Amino acid sequence: MEKQKQINYYILFENYTQGMELQSYLRAENIPSRISPAPRCIQGELGCGMSILLKPEDLERAKQCIEKNHAAYHAIVPLENQINPKRNRFC
Repeated sequence: MEKQKQINYYILFENYTQGMELQSYLRAENIPSRISPAPRCIQGELGCGMSILLKPEDLERAKQCIEKNHAAYHAIVPLENQINPKRNRFC
């Protein structure tokens, strides 16, 4: 039986200021999110290596927050979970 892969959403920005501004809007509306390095596989030509990480269940509320506050961002990208819970464990 194959385990279903978890999808996370990364909001990418052209600069750090855009990311911090959106993070403050999300916090003000109690939308769970976290600042994260942009995964290399989706960073592309952007100079800003910052992203905001969202769980699938919080995506629609985040989009509504972005629209309501006219927040600037580059893209919202779905990607398989990049977090390895066994990272840096040697036993």
